[in-house]
Amino acid sequence: MAATGGSITRRTFLASTAAAAAYGLGGVTPAFANMNWKKFAGTKIGVNLVKSPRGEVLQKYEKEFTDLTGIQVSSEQTPEQQQRQKAVIELNSGSPSFDVVHISYHVQKRQFEKANWLADLSAFMKNPELTEASLTESDFSQAGLLYAKNPQGQMLSLPFSVDYWMVYWNKDLFAKKGLAYPQTFDEMVKVAEALTDPKEGTYGFVARGLKNANVPVWTSFLLGQGIDPVDASGNLMTDSPEAIEAARLYQRLLTKSSPQGVAGFNWSECQSAFLQGKIGMWLDGVGFAPPLEDPEKSRVVGKVGYGVMPRGPKAQASATFGDGIGVTAASKNKEAAYLYCQWAVSKLMGARLLQAGGGVPFRQSILNDPEARKGVKMPPAWIDAVVESGKISKLGLPVIQPVTEFRDIIGIGLTNLLGGGDPATEMKKATEQFKPVLERSEKA
Repeated sequence: MAATGGSITRRTFLASTAAAAAYGLGGVTPAFANMNWKKFAGTKIGVNLVKSPRGEVLQKYEKEFTDLTGIQVSSEQTPEQQQRQKAVIELNSGSPSFDVVHISYHVQKRQFEKANWLADLSAFMKNPELTEASLTESDFSQAGLLYAKNPQGQMLSLPFSVDYWMVYWNKDLFAKKGLAYPQTFDEMVKVAEALTDPKEGTYGFVARGLKNANVPVWTSFLLGQGIDPVDASGNLMTDSPEAIEAARLYQRLLTKSSPQGVAGFNWSECQSAFLQGKIGMWLDGVGFAPPLEDPEKSRVVGKVGYGVMPRGPKAQASATFGDGIGVTAASKNKEAAYLYCQWAVSKLMGARLLQAGGGVPFRQSILNDPEARKGVKMPPAWIDAVVESGKISKLGLPVIQPVTEFRDIIGIGLTNLLGGGDPATEMKKATEQFKPVLERSEKA
């Protein structure tokens, strides 16, 4: 049965529906027949993806997109650091080899905006011939829209996958001490110290101590103080009284309640320690959860609690990071590339991503859909923590161009705290070092 007008072939629609059913997605099959997905059949597009569970899900189902649209896709997954370098080099050339680019918002947002490398998708989203009815701005979380839009309100990408920070906690260790999950920062400190017993090899808290990687831990505490590391006027707040207090909390938790050697821990070392069943709480992103429920890797299967970030003195906030997918401004096939982006963030693909444990969609309709949730391999408490974290999400890094330098310089100061440095001294020193870097960047 050939495609006519705005419909797709019966075979393709049934294949898509069957794939959805196989994933427990009966209720979230996109309304692929509501628009003419075949309008750009025969077009060829290049797609530049970050090598990650998200990139793998897109490549795995690429043929379905081609069956749906007739658009030929040439995609490549590259490790994150190399992908960022490759994207910048090619976009700077003015003739990139790709039409679609996978963006790490928390690192690349400001850089891509200032360089005008992305096409404005605002008009595409308002065009019913190009956008299926359920894809609306209001379906994306607030953090997703903050990332995807530029200061002028133009939609420069589609929010793809979000990483909220939460607390993994060991229910057995808590139960043995008769402790409840902490609701505030003060309670978190008390619980962490109560759970710590070096003779038993048990520690109440673990988080990243390694310079650069450790900055989101500190910003998680800073957001609870009610401020961002860079305020709305572009002023650095990293040596404010709140920032120093957040650094003091970071120092206390990682020196009094964490394992030896934590100054060298990135997320992988923290995860390994938690998997052994000797850590009370681990603060990190929601995407690191799947191994905790894998009997071949974990000693804490069925014992893990998934907690929303406790409340700070002035706010409760989940530090939020994420990535998006956009169309290059230089693309000669913008509409076809946009269809790929739309498919990538569709309800079907988002539910697959969620169910594979490869990421969390920015779209609220996916997280709230009972059919999508049925197929999730993680415990219901994990999804609940994701949904609740979304309600208190705040960007975990400042939207500035020199994000890497920010993480490097502030990160060194934080690591120095673990060797006994004074919080006020270290934060003021790091701020003085970074300030000229930020100023040069904004003038460029």
